[in-house]
Amino acid sequence: MEKAPATYRDIWQRKPVLRAVYGDIYRRMLDEIAPGPILEVGGGSGNFKLFAPAAISSDILPAPWLDLVCDAQQLPFADASFGNIVMVDVLHHIPSPLRFLREAARVLRPGGRVIACEPAITPLSGPFYRRFHDEPVDMTADPLADASGPRNPYDSNQAIPTLLAGRHRTAAARMVPALALARADYFSFLAYPLSGGFREWSLLPSALAAPLLAVEWKLHHLLGRLAGFRLLAVYERKA
Repeated sequence: MEKAPATYRDIWQRKPVLRAVYGDIYRRMLDEIAPGPILEVGGGSGNFKLFAPAAISSDILPAPWLDLVCDAQQLPFADASFGNIVMVDVLHHIPSPLRFLREAARVLRPGGRVIACEPAITPLSGPFYRRFHDEPVDMTADPLADASGPRNPYDSNQAIPTLLAGRHRTAAARMVPALALARADYFSFLAYPLSGGFREWSLLPSALAAPLLAVEWKLHHLLGRLAGFRLLAVYERKA
């Protein structure tokens, strides 16, 4: 079962290696930012605002550090309100990613971006996620299916982002023509799994996190699709 946002926040504060691993992710996401305001979807424990204080942080579940509570599939904003939508480990929880992508296209300005960091399902990471992670991995799912009815916000399928960026990329582009997948980088081979993520344990000394992350990023074009544990996907709103 997923932890409550407050529990994630507590682990973040007590675990320096976790801050190093996710801090690297947040900085790489910020490198992709387009001009304009930032909306964070799935703000969860509120850590992204440490790196982008001006971002508007939202989640479907309330927390004291969030700016608002809303559903990513029905965003309460006017057309062309934002330059960016950022999300970390959120897309694979959204019941209907198609609805979200259409909403993102609506609230983004031309040239605006959806910047998402998610689990990557690769030949190396897939067995790990299936065996050692609580969330399911179903590569047979249709990520563009229109889900309806009530659903627990913690329900998920870790395969969804990989499917959207790979096997279903052409169909997604056809169904949401205003958004184009500008890049999909598969990265993080050892640092992320060894860190233990938001669990209490870690096999990676915090002092080694930064150098290992730097080496991994240099190798991501060569090894990413074979061994990457993380996917950085950037969708751009067409003019």
